[in-house]
Amino acid sequence: MKRFDWRSLVVSSMMIGAVAAKAETRPQYGGTLHVMTRAAPTSLDPADVYSASLNSANLNSANLNSTNLAQPDSFARRGLTVLMFDTLVTVNENLRIQPSLATSWQASVGNRWQLRIRSGVKFHDGTPLSADIVAASLRAANPAWNVSTAADSVVVTRDGSDPELLGELALPRNAILKRNGSSLPTGTGPFYIVDWQPGKKLAVAAEENCWRGRPFLDAIEIDRGKTFREQMTSMDLSKADLVEVAAEQTHQISREGRHLSNSMPIELLALLFTRDVASPEEKLLREALALSVERESIRSVLLQGAGQPAASILPNWMSGYGFVFPTAADLPRARHAREQVHTIPTWSLGYDSSDPMARLVAERIALNAKDAGLSLQPTATAATDLKLVRIPLASPDPWIALANVAALAGVPLGKDAGSVEDLYESEQTLLTTQRIVPLFHLPVFYAASTTLNHWALRPDGSWNLADAWLGSANHVQ
Repeated sequence: MKRFDWRSLVVSSMMIGAVAAKAETRPQYGGTLHVMTRAAPTSLDPADVYSASLNSANLNSANLNSTNLAQPDSFARRGLTVLMFDTLVTVNENLRIQPSLATSWQASVGNRWQLRIRSGVKFHDGTPLSADIVAASLRAANPAWNVSTAADSVVVTRDGSDPELLGELALPRNAILKRNGSSLPTGTGPFYIVDWQPGKKLAVAAEENCWRGRPFLDAIEIDRGKTFREQMTSMDLSKADLVEVAAEQTHQISREGRHLSNSMPIELLALLFTRDVASPEEKLLREALALSVERESIRSVLLQGAGQPAASILPNWMSGYGFVFPTAADLPRARHAREQVHTIPTWSLGYDSSDPMARLVAERIALNAKDAGLSLQPTATAATDLKLVRIPLASPDPWIALANVAALAGVPLGKDAGSVEDLYESEQTLLTTQRIVPLFHLPVFYAASTTLNHWALRPDGSWNLADAWLGSANHVQ
């Protein structure tokens, strides 16, 4: 069956967010960039995420209700990873696979991929990059992969067809690093670790001998675990150069004259049930819930017009068919489905208490459900029947993104990468399990100081600071 070229589809509709051009045209070396994020990971290992691998174990209800999950994926975490570590290949601004630590590759019969490792690259501790180290790094991140070496190359063999392997190798979670037991990991990226306070702060310094060339910045300090309000206050006090902005705050911040940068919609806000449908009656109730949500009203009032209402897992810019999924609420149909069930349980709806918008959205969904005759109880407790979740889509590759959402929902994807028809069928199959109810596709928003030049957003929504530099605010256009 003919495969579709998702990259050409995406490029035709996608504009990667980036800062406005500055009047200063010559990069300047030096300076320390101050960044703040909400995410506060306690590990720097990029593979220590629970929702970013096609080969990770599916999360069943016990996993979803556990408080001991691995580190959650986030756009900030991805940005931190690319500061210190490199992947074998990268995705450029046109969404094309480019060489990085691998200079070339070829696929052969039996789904065998051989990638030649770049020579002359050293880790931050001076150790030369080798095929053996690369293979060990990939095995640690992907226990299900068959990874071996052949001279100066790494060989990856997977079961079944896997045309998306290069896209997976470009994921930050597959960055190449030396895992040094209890000590900090070592990478080959443009910055090396100077100070690491788990969950609080990370300081990195420029690697003078980076194989890609020395970065312009001398250092970057990242304060984590900061609320959106704390981040914006720090920017007002000139204590931060780059901060995250909540989607619902973008309208007001734009009116204040600040410059905002945003990605394409790359985050899925959805309802995720923590177990499978147990009966025909529950199937009807889940259908009623999905039909009752007034997405457009929530977007206009609570999200202040940010994002796009969604009934599909993949955004339209990624799949090309997202628009065919109706997003409007249908209260008569919701009530009809509910009236066929005699006993109506009260479902607990979990939300992230650290996300100020999550509680408001959860409460509005509960009101919508009540109009349909359903009973939802929003709560910030861990063990719930369903959860309001933010899912950073793993990749601009729609097959990789969909497979990761399927893994998080605990549902096998069912098909290998193929045509757009295959993709649509796979997404429909996932939706019919009623484990997930898509609500919105949201961009990622950042505000930058007037002194920060030449930074950009990567296609996966993370920031790229490898070529950024600090100048004078007096020269900004």
